Amino acid sequence: MINILIADDHTIVRKGLKQILAETQDMVVADEASNGFEVMEKVRNNHYDVLLLDISMPGKSGLDILKELKAEQPKLPVLVLSMYPEEQYAVRVLRAGASGYLTKESAPDELVVAMRKVAQGKKYVSPSLAEKLAVDLEVDASKPPHETLSDREYQVLCMIASGKTVGEIAEKLSLSAKTISTYRARILEKMNMKNNAELTHYAIQNKLVD
Repeated sequence: MINILIADDHTIVRKGLKQILAETQDMVVADEASNGFEVMEKVRNNHYDVLLLDISMPGKSGLDILKELKAEQPKLPVLVLSMYPEEQYAVRVLRAGASGYLTKESAPDELVVAMRKVAQGKKYVSPSLAEKLAVDLEVDASKPPHETLSDREYQVLCMIASGKTVGEIAEKLSLSAKTISTYRARILEKMNMKNNAELTHYAIQNKLVD
């Protein structure tokens, strides 16, 4: 029997997922979590065969939860279920250690197939995502790291490198400090760096700031 922990902040989504999985003979929803804190608490105190994780959670994002989980429980398969299209998050969550990625528009049958596959220790990707991953592998590896950033991420990088604080950047761009912190985390991940000092050094070296 595959023991499953469902993590989603919407009660109606968790209920729907439970109904789909209840129709299978080899799966049981052992527990539910509605935020990142609950996910970590339950994973530390119980055994699950698969975590079905929503990427968009209150407080810690699904991506942050995934990284924390993989540091503590590297063998727990995580299937990410998201309302975001594959091209936005799929590659990122797979790099962060997820065993698979599904959009919430996927058919119930596809969810069941994906759950079984990741429970066996395998990866699950849709045919369209498999194609995208293949294309990404062919991308020229010589491309500078900052060219992988979105326009907004690049803007935030330049402002960090010029010495602005998260609060100052948030005010300048009319965004919340939390949003800027999320951009900063994405920039660090994409560029494989650890802190602002490394980002600043890179930006100066590559003449991105004066």
